[in-house]
Amino acid sequence: MNAQTTLQVIPVIPFEFIVIGKPISHQTKDRKRLQAWKTEVRRTAELCWKTGTAVGDSLRVTITHYYDALPGDESGVPDSDNIVKPVRDALNGLIYVDDYQITDFVSRRRSLNGSFRVKGMSAVLAEGFCKGEEFLHIFVEAAPDPTELR
Repeated sequence: MNAQTTLQVIPVIPFEFIVIGKPISHQTKDRKRLQAWKTEVRRTAELCWKTGTAVGDSLRVTITHYYDALPGDESGVPDSDNIVKPVRDALNGLIYVDDYQITDFVSRRRSLNGSFRVKGMSAVLAEGFCKGEEFLHIFVEAAPDPTELR
């Protein structure tokens, strides 16, 4: 009798990746463009998420939109709360089983034309800056202990 070895792949958290390009607001009337954006986010996450197994634990997700706009004119920059839903939807069933697991969520936006003090930047985030284009940085980690209030 031949014994087969089963290799269990355990998801690695924290996990981060970048998506190059301007994010699409979930409020857009152009549904095809929105679906294409969700597909791009998911495709990029799939390329980076090597485990193939969704995490079942509580999570904290941080999305930072590094945008390119002229100083003082952010009229073309989508609100950070409007870019969250398409990203969360795109990662559902891939990174996490369902987005109800996200107990902590941080959404930010930063101008690429600003000055940054960088200490301990990850290679993933550095790659985003090196592209020289607008991008999202998505960081998924274990949620903090809910019994500890800060």
